[in-house]
Amino acid sequence: MSLLLSIVMPAYNEEEVIEVVVKQWTDLLTRQFPTENTCLIVVNDGSRDKTGAILDQIKDRYPKLVVVHQPNGGHGNAVVNGYRKSVELNSDYVFQTDSDDQFITDDFGKLWAKRNESPFILGYREERYDAFARLVITRILRLSIALIYGTYIMDSNIPFRLIRGTFLRKLLAQLPTPTPFAPNIFLAVMAKKAGYNTFDIPITHKERLTGTVSILKWKLLKVCIQSFGELAQFRMELGSKVKALKKPEPVAV
Repeated sequence: MSLLLSIVMPAYNEEEVIEVVVKQWTDLLTRQFPTENTCLIVVNDGSRDKTGAILDQIKDRYPKLVVVHQPNGGHGNAVVNGYRKSVELNSDYVFQTDSDDQFITDDFGKLWAKRNESPFILGYREERYDAFARLVITRILRLSIALIYGTYIMDSNIPFRLIRGTFLRKLLAQLPTPTPFAPNIFLAVMAKKAGYNTFDIPITHKERLTGTVSILKWKLLKVCIQSFGELAQFRMELGSKVKALKKPEPVAV
């Protein structure tokens, strides 16, 4: 059995909002795809609060919910494990978003409408409500990508992206090991350098009201240095990675 669509959602210490967010996205699946096989994969990344317990309590109420528990490995690790689960379930399309209730489900349709035009489509937080440290990281990474790879991506690490399942499988096979700090950046760079239009579609971003911010100010410099180093090292491997991705992808499914 295959799925038309899997939504991948990492979660860490989101006990105050996790059920609300699960309901929002499973309601979207039910409303927009009433006759199709779809699911929401929530990867609980070793939460220290009640997030994991809440997910286990509510999964019977939300038949489309698939819960994956793992030891804490960081946001990027949780995202990649969610992607791997979606590929394992033979998903035609994979959409990734976060569990912090900073995005709205209505914007999903903007990316879905472009699904036949590219196997890799990104949203773009035109007006972003995040801590100053995160805004700095985004700007540094944007400049780093332009400097190292000669390509410009508005929001390369955005957790609001739609990827064709067959293409995601190829991307994951080319992802460096161990998993980099921000794997979504590497996936975006590979897709862009392989010649695909990522679109960078403006979407709504809301202020975070609950949960735990995983990158605090004191970690800012360390994160920037680590990410820049990983991106620079990957530059040496990019040619062979892109060649593997350039095998023709169908324009439409």
